[in-house]
Amino acid sequence: MLNTYIKKLSANDLNLFVELICLFEDVFEMKNFRLPNHNYLQSLLARDDFFVFVSILEGKVVGGLTAYLIRQYYSEKPLVYIFDLAVQTSLQRKGIGRSLIQGINSYCKERGMEEVFVQADVVDDYAIDFYKSTGGHPEDVVHFYYPLNSNSLQG
Repeated sequence: MLNTYIKKLSANDLNLFVELICLFEDVFEMKNFRLPNHNYLQSLLARDDFFVFVSILEGKVVGGLTAYLIRQYYSEKPLVYIFDLAVQTSLQRKGIGRSLIQGINSYCKERGMEEVFVQADVVDDYAIDFYKSTGGHPEDVVHFYYPLNSNSLQG
């Protein structure tokens, strides 16, 4: 096991958040990505409904996840949706992703959240196997999206 530690970022951790976003850019092979304004990113970190957890090894971000709190009307206990999770490619399959899942699940359980959930593309066998191995329960759903500007339209 690598000597990493998990940190939940606060509003004072903009540089670590930027490191994580750059890691996402690399791992997800994002073409023509432009980092949003630092003031905007700072405002996200200050929100109570946005969470960022990072895994740090030797002072550098080597993995992390972002998640959103969703307040419900069926229950007073909120849900948490993991939006992105990635680990530096050279360090994958070494327990970092698992520790990030454990970190957010523990954090949310301690605060009385009802459930943490994440989605994975059906064709992404690695992600599906990973989430199953960390105790996730799969559901059969179809995800729909509505592109709202010409840049998102495909064919």
